[in-house]
Amino acid sequence: MRLLPYAPAAPPQVRANPSPSRKSRQPPCALPFPDALRAAAAAAAVSLSLLSGDAVGAWAVTERPPELCREEDASIKDEVRTKVVATNEQLVEEAWEVVNEGFLPDAGSRPWSQEMWMKKKQDILQSSIRSRSRAHDIIQKMLANLGDPYTRFLSPSEFSKMSKYDMTGIGLNLREIPDDNGSSKLMVLGLILDGPAHSAGVRQGDELLSINGTDVMGKSAFDVSTMLQGPKDTFVTIKVKHGNCGPVESMKVQRQLVARTPIFYRLEKKENEDSSVGYIHIKEFNAVAKKDLVSALRRLQNSGASYFVLDLRDNLGGLVQAGIEIAKLFLNKGDTVIYTTGRDRQVQNTIVAERGPLVTTPLMVCILW
Repeated sequence: MRLLPYAPAAPPQVRANPSPSRKSRQPPCALPFPDALRAAAAAAAVSLSLLSGDAVGAWAVTERPPELCREEDASIKDEVRTKVVATNEQLVEEAWEVVNEGFLPDAGSRPWSQEMWMKKKQDILQSSIRSRSRAHDIIQKMLANLGDPYTRFLSPSEFSKMSKYDMTGIGLNLREIPDDNGSSKLMVLGLILDGPAHSAGVRQGDELLSINGTDVMGKSAFDVSTMLQGPKDTFVTIKVKHGNCGPVESMKVQRQLVARTPIFYRLEKKENEDSSVGYIHIKEFNAVAKKDLVSALRRLQNSGASYFVLDLRDNLGGLVQAGIEIAKLFLNKGDTVIYTTGRDRQVQNTIVAERGPLVTTPLMVCILW
């Protein structure tokens, strides 16, 4: 994954599409570790995500000396304007290059080749791009042409929200499902337990029909998630269909943008034994997951946990970086957490653990299978 040079100062984080919907059955724990945790972290990854920042370049303008003529003043303004336009064009070109270097031809639903992609670049850059918002629009349309739902462009505001809060602002994740009419419908893939949507009566498998009276049929999950977002404590009215043949219900849901802890833990003592088990369930990889997991591990260890059970079943996915940082807590220094490769097999980006594990007691991991 390559990050654009205009990315925000905050560490890049990408909200991932969670795994396909599954029944809430609880399969047995799967070993060995750390392979299981690596797989969970990798499941949060997407094929490509493009990030951009707000800055278009800083220009210091000193007070004009009295002897400076009007023609010279105009030339200076033209030069500054040209540089700003070039920055917008460079942003678009950089996004184009990321796809050109790493996109896999079979990743999208439409045919792709470097020749076709080169023509797309030539067509786009024929005219000037005079605003950052226009550059963002061009990139979004350019990536939409790929037909790949996992290749996305995040504007600075979208990136800021997704790096801090849940995907929708009401605690649910959506997935596009093809329907019989050749279009697609939006199904609720997962919910945050006791989150706003869950408390209002939304359940996994429900179909989202409208938002504030606007029909969402045929819209992408990403676009609809943006429609659901809004200021904290404001309300959004959604209409859902419960299951395939259930009733249609309209409900008013209060947005809750504060990231809630996805970590639930307890200490369990085994009968007729002196040992204790520290049980930890991670419901999603959000912005506070690592911090709260570290706190849970330390508290359980101080309470006498002899070993740990890490439950990743029914995990909704989440931020790639959060999953990576959590995996590092259990790996030895230098161990590979995750690696990414593109079309060029000679180029591989590898992320490794920088220090030793936080705990060295035995660990079991429960995952979906």
